[in-house]
Amino acid sequence: MGKTDGFLLYKRELPSKLKVEERIRNYEEFIQKLSDESLNQQAARCMDCGIPFCQSGCPLGNVIPEFNDAVYQRQWEKAYHILISTNNFPEFTGRICPAPCESSCVLGINSKAVTIEEIEKNIIEIAFEQGFAKPKIPQFRTGKKVAVVGSGPAGLAAAYQLNQQGHSVTVFERDPEIGGLLRFGIPDFKLDKNIVERRVRWMKEEGVEFRTNVNVGVDYSVEQLNRNFEAIVLATGSTVPKDLVIPNRDAQGIYFAMDFLKQSNKKVSGIPFEEEEINAKGKKVVVIGGGDTGSDCIGTSNRQGAEVVYQIYYKPMQPAERDETMPWPTYPALLQVTSSHEEGCDRMWSVNSKEFVKDDQGNLTGVRLVEAEWTKDSDEGKWNLYTEKPGSEFVLECDLVFIALGYTHVEHTGLVEALDIHLDPKGNLIGNNQEYKTNQDKVFSCGDARKGQSLVVWAIAEGRQCAEKVDEFLKAQL
Repeated sequence: MGKTDGFLLYKRELPSKLKVEERIRNYEEFIQKLSDESLNQQAARCMDCGIPFCQSGCPLGNVIPEFNDAVYQRQWEKAYHILISTNNFPEFTGRICPAPCESSCVLGINSKAVTIEEIEKNIIEIAFEQGFAKPKIPQFRTGKKVAVVGSGPAGLAAAYQLNQQGHSVTVFERDPEIGGLLRFGIPDFKLDKNIVERRVRWMKEEGVEFRTNVNVGVDYSVEQLNRNFEAIVLATGSTVPKDLVIPNRDAQGIYFAMDFLKQSNKKVSGIPFEEEEINAKGKKVVVIGGGDTGSDCIGTSNRQGAEVVYQIYYKPMQPAERDETMPWPTYPALLQVTSSHEEGCDRMWSVNSKEFVKDDQGNLTGVRLVEAEWTKDSDEGKWNLYTEKPGSEFVLECDLVFIALGYTHVEHTGLVEALDIHLDPKGNLIGNNQEYKTNQDKVFSCGDARKGQSLVVWAIAEGRQCAEKVDEFLKAQL
């Protein structure tokens, strides 16, 4: 590396954020840009560690030490080309990835890890600003046509790779805009939709065809799909939410988190919607579930003007630092304090939901909770089944509840049933191990639809790997 003692000279530095009272007035991104000098110093912290565990920690296998060194040398164009050799969409991962690469950073053994994610985001944005990031138009066409169903990160990555191999790619999306989770699931304050639209414009220029408002299997038949395409990629995501089936689940004011977030994203973008409006203004809000989706509900509720927001967790509070149960370089299960938590949220751990409370008109008025007592496995550090603390039941008053407990599997009705795709025991599409091929000869699957609910970075990796197998399949026919 160019600065072999940089990790000794410079401390980890992250960019500042707009003050809470400023940023909750709108849905704009609020992370400020680091100076060129600070970026140079942060890249200089990357050690000459011999074995770059960060690369194995990254699902995409990003060549991290090399692009860090290029940034340290202020060779931004070189850094850009290194980065995009493994990552189709660093403008997405640089904003919303939980950075498993940083958890594997060797420097993180006894210090603070290199700010890999922040460096990544700046590489791609500087590439756009300075003009050396350009659409890459394929120089030849194979004559083979591929349908990609679903335009989330897995579908977009598969489409990008297959298009670059010279195949003619059509992406089908049932929503009115392209992007899937990126477009309608993640709020603008984390991922501005102009960033997604910029990439879609590029892919159109590169030759990818996008068809929105098309529900394949309904608006576009399976017979048409099989007749018009030599290969089909199913990247429909894992979209069936986990429910919380307790008494009075039918109370008015209980919604799945993604229904709330999707509608909010439409509002922010000025996209019409027909369903009942969900508005947190002046409401007492409870978010059930502790992941990123729950955090996004908190940030969105605060921007809509919620009176108060609670987030309840079934399990105990996680530790703030690694302990012996989370050895380096594994990804640690640590306490997450997101920007949305900073904006206002009362967090409650070790409480279990027993019942929704409603009034005579059927409107939600609260959630009956009970405190949970857990025991921990001393060897593995896992929490064992809980017992309820006697006499600890209480009612938490609220007007809205957002259920953010994750997803069970891909949707089975419609397209999957029509294509007769086999499922694994968890209800995901079978992708034939590393071949990504389903039980149907020319039908492949990738992303959350195949893997189950996971990270955006994993979805991109799945899309890339699936595209490689589809390309091999098609080239065998030439």
